[in-house]
Formats: sequence, C-alpha cells, structure tokens
Amino acid sequence: MATLHHYAFCPHSRFVRLSFGEMGMQPRTAEERPWEREERFLLLNPSGATPILVENEVAVPGANLIAEYLDETRGLGLAARRLLPADMAGRIEVRRLTEWFNGKFFDEVSGHLVNEKIVKRFLPAARGGGSPDMIAIRAARSNIRYHLRYIGHLAGHRNWLAGDSLTYADLAAAAHLSCADYLGDVPWDEDPTARDWYARVKSRPSFRPILIDRVPGMAPPETYADLDL
Repeated sequence: MATLHHYAFCPHSRFVRLSFGEMGMQPRTAEERPWEREERFLLLNPSGATPILVENEVAVPGANLIAEYLDETRGLGLAARRLLPADMAGRIEVRRLTEWFNGKFFDEVSGHLVNEKIVKRFLPAARGGGSPDMIAIRAARSNIRYHLRYIGHLAGHRNWLAGDSLTYADLAAAAHLSCADYLGDVPWDEDPTARDWYARVKSRPSFRPILIDRVPGMAPPETYADLDL
C-alpha cells in the first residue's frame, strides 16, 4: 500500500491528497513537519520538501511527479475519474496549468502566505521564526488578484479550468487557494466566476478531509468550510 508523507498546510500535499480522493483511493498518510528536517525524512527526499509518495519501496518526490506517477500506474483503469486526458493537446494543457499553480502560484502567493503565517510560528528565531514579513504578505495579497482573475477567465470559458472535465489543473488551483482561504487572504468578491468555480470544487467529497485540517491556535474564517462559500 502507498504511503503519502505530507504536511496538512503544504498546498502541494493538498493537491496530491485531492488527487487520491478524486481517484477513489486512500493511501496511508504520515504527517511531517518538513522544517524540522529529520534525517529519516531527508533520506526519502534530500530537498526536505513535502509531499513524498512511497510505494513498493520507491520514493516519488514532489507534487507534479506524483501526479504523473499516479496517472502512469493507475490512469488507464480510472475511466471517467482519470485526471490527465488521453489526448495529447488535453494533456499538455492540464500539465501547463498544473505547473502554473504548483509553480508560479506557489512562488508568488501560497508559499509566502503559508511560510510567513504558519511555518514561522513553529521555527525558532535562529532559523527564521518569529513575526511574519509583512512585505512578503502584501506581495502575496497583491499577486493573488491576478491569479484569481486568470482562474475566473478560464472558468468563464470552459466547464473546468483545462476543459470539459475536472483534471489535475482544478485540483492544483483549489489546493493552493484553500491554504490562502484558510488564512483569509482570498478576495473572493473581486471575481464571482472564480469564486463559483472554487465552490464547485470545494463541495466535492475529496475536499472534505482538507476542510477538517486546522492549525493549532489559528482558526480559519467562518466561510472556510462553508460549501456555498
């Protein structure tokens, strides 16, 4: 059985958890605190980043690589639940958008918010812990606006972000937005189309375990777990 090493508020980990959920599968999970850089964890992935999927004594590191691995090992048997289309053009578009959210959105928005507002709470001052860097947070809050507009543009012209069916692209976008949403940093009123798309994804059964996650001593906004947003 596969084991997913993850951190609950790592958006890349959430993406993989959502992917498993949409596939109707449930791996074993081991929650990590990657900032502690434990030796046994670094042996699985020297970069010290989550998520890592371990199956058949092979460690698969990183969200995008895990997504490809899941499609290669399970995709053909998933029928309508497959998250990467069979046609080449569709696969390219899903991969492009998945990389956009797991790469660009993380680098410009969710990575800053999670690090400044959550991870720093658990780090000693000598390792960068302490008060959030408000410059980084303001940059993330500014950047999220154009990402939200892009999501609204895609959702306004397609049934789902990459086309007619729900794919990895939707799950990647929703995973990163869910972390920002927990922290109260998504200006939903600025793009109703993006908000309605997120509400559709958020209402799926695969999202329920995500909405249960909590940071000790930090409650989310009241609308975080509201399926109607």
